[in-house]
Amino acid sequence: MKKLENEQQFADYKQGKVVFMFTATWCPDCRVIEPDLPQLEEKYDDFDFVSVDRDQFIDLCAQHDIMGIPSFLVYSNDELLGSYIGKERKSIEQIDQFLSELASEA
Repeated sequence: MKKLENEQQFADYKQGKVVFMFTATWCPDCRVIEPDLPQLEEKYDDFDFVSVDRDQFIDLCAQHDIMGIPSFLVYSNDELLGSYIGKERKSIEQIDQFLSELASEA
């Protein structure tokens, strides 16, 4: 998974097909799904997967109403296809289902 380095990259990645995962090093729910994320990256290989550190990019989080992590935003050609935002724990199966529904639209 790529790591967001600056806000310009966020704008650049949105031009293609991208899944942004908002996370933080201290987030236990993020650590639970982390080992299975490579499988999702392989399954949805037409998308770039980009990790966004919530603490480093708090302004981006505020702009996109990201209050809980992990949360996901999916873009294709600068258009928001969908969001999976919330503070509840997300299973890898729930994330897979969310991405599966969006992949057909992209």
